[in-house]
Amino acid sequence: MNPVIVVKAAFDAEAGVWIIESSDVHGLRIEAPTLEALVERIPVAIQDLLGTDLSDDALIDTPIEVIAHAGTRVRLSLAA
Repeated sequence: MNPVIVVKAAFDAEAGVWIIESSDVHGLRIEAPTLEALVERIPVAIQDLLGTDLSDDALIDTPIEVIAHAGTRVRLSLAA
């Protein structure tokens, strides 16, 4: 069984982008305008950080679990 790489993403409302909040891969720091775009960039960024040689015959597919959270607000009347 391959180990799972866990990546936690969060929406930075001030900057208006999704960011990597924490990761099992040290140094993984990327951002993107949408969560989908961020998820697409993660495998390439991990390969770059780990210096993966894609021509290596000993490569294995390693699953990446992305845990994302975002928040918002709603304005409600106190006289309910």
